[in-house]
Amino acid sequence: QVQLVESGGGLVQAGGSLRLSCVASGRTFSKYAMGWFRQAPGKEREFVAGINWSGVSTRYVESVKGRFSIDRDNAKNTVILQMNNLKPEDTAVYYCSTGFYSGVRLAREDYNYWGQGTQVTVSS
Repeated sequence: QVQLVESGGGLVQAGGSLRLSCVASGRTFSKYAMGWFRQAPGKEREFVAGINWSGVSTRYVESVKGRFSIDRDNAKNTVILQMNNLKPEDTAVYYCSTGFYSGVRLAREDYNYWGQGTQVTVSS
């Protein structure tokens, strides 16, 4: 059973930074791509960032390019989302996710396992 546990959310002022962590268990972490999604109230869950199995390849939604950075530590079964220069529109519940692909995937349908989510609130 794959389990994903996120941490690191909170309340921050616009322009501030947060670092989200996700620890995975239940299978060989280093074989699979990881992703971060977010869901704001009244909106669909959207892809934010993804990283391939080795950490060499990453993808971002256009709105966070240059501000967010995804990384992974396969020795610690951990994926990180570093969020800088946060904006009020980044406010959402952030979810860690993984599936059965080794390469980065952008579609929600390609992810099979989800964490419980962590709230990020950015005040103006």
